[in-house]
Amino acid sequence: MTTADRFRAAVESRDLTALGALLTDDVRVYSPVKFTPFEGRPMVLGLLGVLLRVFEDDFRYIGHFDGTAQTSADGTEAPSAVLLFRATVRGKQIHGMDLLQFDRAGLIKELTVMVRPQSAVQVLGEAVLAGLVADGLAPVPADR
Repeated sequence: MTTADRFRAAVESRDLTALGALLTDDVRVYSPVKFTPFEGRPMVLGLLGVLLRVFEDDFRYIGHFDGTAQTSADGTEAPSAVLLFRATVRGKQIHGMDLLQFDRAGLIKELTVMVRPQSAVQVLGEAVLAGLVADGLAPVPADR
C-alpha cells in the first residue's frame, strides 16, 4: 500500500495517529485559507484534526493521480500524488484536491490543499479558524 493510499485510508477513517505516522517532522501544509504554510508535525496534526471535524460525513476521495512535481519549499522534484475529493462544510459543497509530496523515505513532506468554489473556500476558512482557535492553535482574531 502506498503512502497516498495510507493517507486516504487514515483520512477516511479519521485516524490522526495513522496520519501522524505518514508525516515528516518538518512537514508543511499549504492551505487555500492561509498565505503562509502550517509547519511541523504538531501543528499539521492539529490542523488535520480540525479538518476532520469540520468536514461533514460525506467527505470522500474520488480520484488518484501519481507523478512528480516541484516542491514549494525548495523547488526540488519529488514523487507526488494528487487525491481529488468532494465534501460539505456548513452546507457548502466543496470540490478539492490534496497534493501530497514525499521525501526519500516515502513520508509526506508537503501537502497542498486546493478547493473551489470561492464561497466554499470562505466557509472552510471560517470553520478552520474557529477550530484552530478552539483548540488553542491560533489566537482569537482581533475583530471578535
